[in-house]
Parts: sequence; C-alpha cells; structure tokens
Amino acid sequence: MSGRIRYFASAARGFRELLRAPLPEDGAEWIREGLKNRAANFLELARRVIFPNPANPYCQMFRMAGCQYGDLEAAVNRDGLESALASLHRNGVYLTHDEFKGKTAVVRSGRSIAAGENSFRNPLATGGMTKWSGGSRSAGSPSQISARAYAHRAAYDRLMIDEFGLRARHLVLLKPILPAVDGMANLTRAGRLGCALDRWYSPMARSADSRSYRLATCALVAMARWYGVRLPFPIHLPPNDFSPVARWIDQRRREGVATTVIGYASPATRVAAAAAEHGLSIEGAEFIVGGETLSDGKRRVMESTGARVFPRYSISEFGAVGHGCRQITSGDCVHVFTDSVAAIAHRRTAPFSDAALDSLLFTSLQLHSPHVLINVEMDDAGVLGEASCDCVFSRIGLTTVVRDIYSFGKITGHGVTLAGTDVVRLLELTLPARFGGSATDYQLVEREGSDQTRFVLHVGRRVPLRSTGDVRQFFLHELRSCHGGQIASRLWRDAEAFEVVHADPMVTGRGKILSLHLLGSGEAVSMRQIAL
Repeated sequence: MSGRIRYFASAARGFRELLRAPLPEDGAEWIREGLKNRAANFLELARRVIFPNPANPYCQMFRMAGCQYGDLEAAVNRDGLESALASLHRNGVYLTHDEFKGKTAVVRSGRSIAAGENSFRNPLATGGMTKWSGGSRSAGSPSQISARAYAHRAAYDRLMIDEFGLRARHLVLLKPILPAVDGMANLTRAGRLGCALDRWYSPMARSADSRSYRLATCALVAMARWYGVRLPFPIHLPPNDFSPVARWIDQRRREGVATTVIGYASPATRVAAAAAEHGLSIEGAEFIVGGETLSDGKRRVMESTGARVFPRYSISEFGAVGHGCRQITSGDCVHVFTDSVAAIAHRRTAPFSDAALDSLLFTSLQLHSPHVLINVEMDDAGVLGEASCDCVFSRIGLTTVVRDIYSFGKITGHGVTLAGTDVVRLLELTLPARFGGSATDYQLVEREGSDQTRFVLHVGRRVPLRSTGDVRQFFLHELRSCHGGQIASRLWRDAEAFEVVHADPMVTGRGKILSLHLLGSGEAVSMRQIAL
C-alpha cells in the first residue's frame, strides 16, 4: 500500500509540473536546430557524460574497443554520425535490450561490465520534473526529465497537429487509465496546444481492483481542469465491447463534427469492426495509432469503414521516435525524429525463431535526453529509408523513414510492452511448476486475428488438465508480476484477446519448439502442429 501511495504522490507531482511546463512558441525552429547540431550534440553527451566517468558502462566499452574521445570525434566528423555508430557497434559499443533492462550481464571481450538501473541516466537532464511510469505490482520507475524535454515533445505534437489539421477536429482518446500514463499525457499536451478534447474511453472495464487507479486518474483530471486544461473524465468500456466508441463517432459525424481517435492499433481496429457489425458510419474519421504494429490486416479493417489510419512510433526510454504523415497511406511507415535519435540497423537472428531480420539500434542525441544510450537494441525490427513525400515532417528536414516495424523480442499487442524473457520464465518455469509437464509443453503464440492481435497459450496434451479456464486465470494472474503485466492482463482479459488451448505446441520447419512465437519474428518461419 505504501508503494502505491508513493506512486500516486509521484504521479501527482509529475503531472502538476507537466501542466506548468512552458511550451515552445516555434517548435519547428527547435527541431531544425537539433537537426543542424545532431552530431555535435552526440559528441557533447559523450564528452561530458561518458568519457569522464570510468564507471559508465559505455566508457568501459570504448576503452575495450581502443577508442578515446579524440578517436570518436574524428570518426564522426570524417564518416558521419550513422557510419561512426555502425563502426562502434562492430567493435562492441552497444547494448542488447536484455542488457539495458538488466536481465543479462553486459559482457565484452570476455569481461563483465557492471551496469545498473541508474547507469544510463543523463545527469545533464536536470530540472526536478518526474517522468512517471506505471509499474506492475510496484510503484513503477520514476525518472527525472527536464522541462526542455517536455517542450521538445510538444514541438513534435505541433508538427502532428499541423500535418493532420487537428485543431479543426475533435480528439477521442482510446487508451487505459493509470497506471498507464501515455494517454493522459497525450491529451494534456494536445489540450494545451489548442486541440478540442472530446472524449476519453478506457478499454479496461471497471473492477474492484482498479478502484484506486480510477480515483487517482479522476483526481489528476480535476487537477488539469484547475490549471485550465479541460481533460474529459474517462469512460470505461464494457468488457469486450467497443461499440460505444463507434456510436459516439457516428453521432459526431451526423452532427458535422470531424473526429480523430488516438489509441493503440488493436482497440482502434475493434472500434472499426464494431461500427461495421452494428451498421454505424464512421466515414471520415481518422485514427492515429501506435503501441503495436499497424499490420495490413488492421489497416484494412479500419479503411473498409471509410476511415483513415496513420501510425506513430514511441519507445518509453526515448519518447517519440517517429510519426506517419498523410502522404504515406500504406504499410507501417513513420518519419524518424532524427534530431533526437539516430537509428541504424544490423542483421541478426530473432531470439525466439530462426528468422533473420534487421534489428534497429537507437542512440540518444539531445542534451536533455533522460538516458544517454548508444546503439541500444529495443528488440524492434524495421527497414530504414528516405522519404519521397512533401509533408510537414519532410519539409522541416525529417526525411529518414522506417517502415515495416515489428517487435521480435517483446510482446506489444494492445499497446503494452512485455519483455519476452519475462514471459518465457512463466512458460518454462511457473506453469510447469503449477500444472505439470516441462518447459516444452507450454507455448504462447501471438497472431493477427480478424480485428485485433490475439494470444493463444498452447498447453501440451500430455499435461493433465481439468480445465483450460484454470490455466487462463492462473497465467493472467502471474502475468501481473512482469513489468507492464498488470495492464496487459486486464486488457487481454477485457478484450477477450487471450485464450488457452489443450493442444501441443507448434514447431518450426527445422523442428524447434519455441516457447514464444511472436508476430514478425515467426511469420516467415513455417509452423506445423505435431504430437510430442
């Protein structure tokens, strides 16, 4: 209880600072300045944060690679930032996702490098503001973030508002309440920038165990209103029923009000499917979605109703990474915010399959970035390229795009990120200890359904089960122990996106049994079901 109280107090302090933080008058100028100085900013971070600190893990990696600051500066100035980063990666200056999260040790050249939760925090990002993030059963992991970082994010929002004409539309938010925080942050920035905030629908149904979070969310909404930002109070959807959102969009359309829905891809797709099922018209509505892959199937469902859909891409440690534009109307493609992050790709094999892919590596560039990270892998894959459109993002100089984005080492369905290694622990240790069998008897399959991302837990037929319902209830309960699992378990349950089948795990064409079969990482791998 004391941990939850501390979390709510931290959330309130951080939210108050967000409401009071100054916004940029000319966001475009901020971004142009960042693009002009991106290499210099990177070198400044390295010079001031990494090289003077022998305990910094990157400082040790540079030393093992035989690279001093002068060498780094010369390489960046001679070869360009991205080429220098690729060379650093080849020489051991990088972090895997599990290394960054502290799930595996950082080892280079046979030597272990000490790294902890605070090893990558940016000491230059001062200002006393708290970026509040939800935990699982704990109070989460608050981190300091400067007022300039908040303002920089608002600069991106200004571009989005201009690109999509959002001041002439009403915004409908389709995201969970606390402990998820990004939805409220989205609404707050949009409201402060002059957008009309229409409704907030939470895809998590009301329940007894969510009471404290519901009360805290309403308290923060009241705080926002006190500061002049007219946030709507959240409306909780009934379990597995997205028709209220579709009915509201249909009503607004008949009233002549254009709406834009901001949410995760799967719930947004469920809204479009509900409109088709109930004979409602949402033609002309627009969806801006993120949190998970915008697959061709999801896009097809939304566009079949006469709505349009555009992707956005964020990573919690970096914030906004990229945004789609009006002129790119196919696939999952965004303009990368290259004033804040550098992105390169390297070819590797996915951890939960035999598939080869282009893993994206990200590097922080801004002096106010909350973390100082070089070539960190977030277990996302994609294809980098150059934009050919003439949109707001391209005109300002954000011409690098990444397309075909998907996660290969973590679960992102319904907009909640779960580390693959955490889920594998449940599959290989926790479930066998409770229901019997071995690590190869349990497999979680993430797949594209007709209207949302779905998860199927296979339990081998040699495991004696009384009821698949017992396994379902136990797994969703244990999932709450994973970071992000508290929200994921409720979203999967309320959307009926999770099921358990008493059937043998699937195997790859090479005969491997993968505990976790993810979208993207396994789509190219032939899967077949056999008896063990």
